[in-house]
Amino acid sequence: MIGFDNEKYIQTQSAHIQDRIDFFGGKLYLEFGGKLYDDNHAARVLPGFQPDSKLRMLLQIKEKVEIVITINTDDIEKNKVRGDLGITYDRDVIRLIRVFRELGLYVSSVVLTRYNGQIRAKAFQDRLESLGIRVYHHYEIEGYPNNISHIVSDEGYGRNDFIETSRELVVVTAPGPGSGKLATCLSQLYHEHKRGVSAGYAKFETFPIWNLPLNHPLNLAYEAATADLNDVNMLDPFHLEAYGSTTVNYNRDVEAFPVLVAMLSRILDQCPYKSPTDMGVNMAGLCITDDEVCCEASRQEILRRYYDILSLQKQGKATDAEVLKLELLMSKASVSADQRRVIAPAMEKAEQTGKPAAAIELPDGRIITGKTSELLGASAALMLNALKALAGIPDDLHLIAPEVIDPIQHLKVDHFGNRNPRLHTDEVLIALSICAASDPRAEQAMAQLPKLRGCQVHSSVILSPVDEKTFKRLGVNLTCHPQYKDVSYGGNN
Repeated sequence: MIGFDNEKYIQTQSAHIQDRIDFFGGKLYLEFGGKLYDDNHAARVLPGFQPDSKLRMLLQIKEKVEIVITINTDDIEKNKVRGDLGITYDRDVIRLIRVFRELGLYVSSVVLTRYNGQIRAKAFQDRLESLGIRVYHHYEIEGYPNNISHIVSDEGYGRNDFIETSRELVVVTAPGPGSGKLATCLSQLYHEHKRGVSAGYAKFETFPIWNLPLNHPLNLAYEAATADLNDVNMLDPFHLEAYGSTTVNYNRDVEAFPVLVAMLSRILDQCPYKSPTDMGVNMAGLCITDDEVCCEASRQEILRRYYDILSLQKQGKATDAEVLKLELLMSKASVSADQRRVIAPAMEKAEQTGKPAAAIELPDGRIITGKTSELLGASAALMLNALKALAGIPDDLHLIAPEVIDPIQHLKVDHFGNRNPRLHTDEVLIALSICAASDPRAEQAMAQLPKLRGCQVHSSVILSPVDEKTFKRLGVNLTCHPQYKDVSYGGNN
């Protein structure tokens, strides 16, 4: 079911950004919060929203757009990893540059923020410059963000490199939070106005959605997604005071607004905004076509985030406070575990077999299960069972011949030193693709893979990284029961 008009969003959003450019006299620095590309959270909670919608919106006005990517050099030194993709921030910058360029968007430069000559940062700069990307340095400013007179001076922002830009809309994005997007925008405003150029600042942040109620499931789902950052949705007190109407923002923007007002007032002589909500340009809330569809999708997202936190807590990667926050959000959204249809079948199959099991909900609502066997882990079995069901192939028909499985098991145990001979999901897909070269039924099953995107899966145990990554690449929405598999069965699958 669809609850969001994606085409209306693209048209409305691009027109609104153009209005903001015109308001500032022809140049706008737009801080892009969240993910500019592959925004899968928005796609899950706003059914109909496409993960690349923001890019498609920019493509509507691409002749006016250039992209600046910021990255905190401390994150380079620490090899900080983007959680959803499992790659380091510096690798993600390269990935984003490639994606943007392939789409015809102009990436003008990369800014290394908090730069102090770090070795890895220098090596990364060399790599970027070899790709034809200009690199600029921004430095840590003493007293930031409170010492306004020092920050907005030649010893503060003035010490940063001025980023040479040539287009009306400068989109400032980053691989993750804490990369220095806001400081980069304000530094540029300082330099532009010293040069007599009229330029402004605005912020693009999809969530929380400012024109929905504070405890709307869509906004609660955003809190669930940022539980580790301790973000809290709140009513915008500045907007209420200025206009007498309630809007929703989040704590960091509200807390930082007085400082931002002081900086903009010093740079531009006066601040053009009366509230954090005024700064935003997001039009997503105006493009919802079925509120209940989006509410239900958001409740499911909160439930998935809850199980994710439980699994991370089991692995020592999440705190009790994060779990308690998710439990509170579940209560606010009236969410319970029985609303995720795949949980009960997975746990019942595990109880019946005494081994790990998994379940998937197909697009037509059918629930398919997979169990652990001598040949396959539960996730691999589930994958095959789901593809057979989608292709209309009888469940008792074997798609992968033993002569294909045996060499893979031999390689795993005798050469790679694995104790567990069972095939993981990636291995079973490779085996199936080999069989598809000569077996039309295997080829038919392989053709069903795109239909798994957006499907719900629950595993009775925490999965191995291999299986988890495969499901993620296929676009499957996975949750795991927060327990490990008994080691006597040989592995997590």
